Amino acid sequence: MLTDEQLHAIMPGLSKAKRDLYRSFLNAAMIEFGIDSPARHAAFLAQLAHESGQLRFMEEIWGPTPAQRRYEPVSTLATGLGNSEAGDGKRFKGRGPIQITGRSNYRRYGDLLQVDLVSSPALAALPELAFRIAGLFWMKNGLNELADQASAAAFKQITRRINGGFNGLAEREHFYAVARTTLGVPAERAGGSPRGRRAPSPPPGVFKRGAEAIRAASRRNPYSSRKTSRP
Repeated sequence: MLTDEQLHAIMPGLSKAKRDLYRSFLNAAMIEFGIDSPARHAAFLAQLAHESGQLRFMEEIWGPTPAQRRYEPVSTLATGLGNSEAGDGKRFKGRGPIQITGRSNYRRYGDLLQVDLVSSPALAALPELAFRIAGLFWMKNGLNELADQASAAAFKQITRRINGGFNGLAEREHFYAVARTTLGVPAERAGGSPRGRRAPSPPPGVFKRGAEAIRAASRRNPYSSRKTSRP
């Protein structure tokens, strides 16, 4: 189980009050989705630390900005997110530590977790569900198996599966190094992971969260932006 001292060491920017609020839900989600070893904990926490600003930001700020207006139908981005009704862009904005976005993703994650996120999308930002969503995404994308490699190369592949590229890789790697030290994950041996195994192939199918499409659109349009806010 992740202790308060360990969480503070890995995410020093997170307040004691938020650590106390989140830690039990975070631990429960890691157990539920098989994130059950120091190597898996280190990779998972490092990625969440980057994605959510050390768990301080659980909900996207809504302007709407020019970029966010593209979440609304009718647009190519809205179609990709499954946003079909007026107001869906704001209704299904990014929430949780991995920022699920779009009507289709809220429905998909909600169905798998047996929670009606389409009718009550704000639930996705609550810690009792937000960390379960993150754990589900992690498990469905084969990230536990990659984390088992405990190598820089495997962690980079985790970043690709989460981000669709390598955005923020340096900060992710910093959190990972701190998490490995804090949780006692052995140092990587020269030439490969401690186990010397090749990173597994991606699982069949793609388990997305919506943010990938938005980031891809942002790369095509450098003037677009994505912001998050405190819950």
